[in-house]
Amino acid sequence: MKLTTRGRYAVTAMLDLALNGNQGPISLAAISQRQDISLSYLEQLFAKLRKNELVASVRGPGGGYRLSRAHEQINVADIISAVNESTDSTSCQGKGDCQKGDPCLTHQLWDDLSEQIHTFLSGISLAALTEQRAVKSVNERQIKLSGERDDVNVEALINAKALNL
Repeated sequence: MKLTTRGRYAVTAMLDLALNGNQGPISLAAISQRQDISLSYLEQLFAKLRKNELVASVRGPGGGYRLSRAHEQINVADIISAVNESTDSTSCQGKGDCQKGDPCLTHQLWDDLSEQIHTFLSGISLAALTEQRAVKSVNERQIKLSGERDDVNVEALINAKALNL
C-alpha cells in the first residue's frame, strides 16, 4: 500500500475541519493556509468528500464546509476511500491474478496486510484524532501562525473543545 498525497491531504483537511468547525463553516482558503495545501487541490478533494457525504457545503457570506455527520462517525478509512485511495497492498489489486492469472506465492500475506490496514484505519475516528494532545498542539500553532483568532483566548477555545461546549 502506498498512500499518496491525495489520501494524506484529505485526512489532514478533514482533521482540520473537525478541529476548527465548531466555530461554523470553514473555508477551503483557511484550510489551505493552515495546512499549506493548494486551494485548487482542496477543491478537487472536497468535491469527492462532498459526493461521498462526508462534508456539506454552506453557501453565502461566512460559508464554507462542515462535517456532514458527527466526527465520531467519520473514520480515516472512510476519508481515504472517498478520495479513491486504497489500502490494498497486493500487486494485483486484490484480484488474485498476480502470477499469470493465479495468486502469487505471497498473495495471501499482502491480502491479509491490506485487511489489517483497513481495519486499523476504520478504528480511528476524527474524534479520536482531535482528542490527541499532540494534534491539539499542532492545530493551535497553525492557528497562531495563520493569524486567525488573535483577539480570542486560545486557551479558552481548547477548554471549550475539551468540554464539547
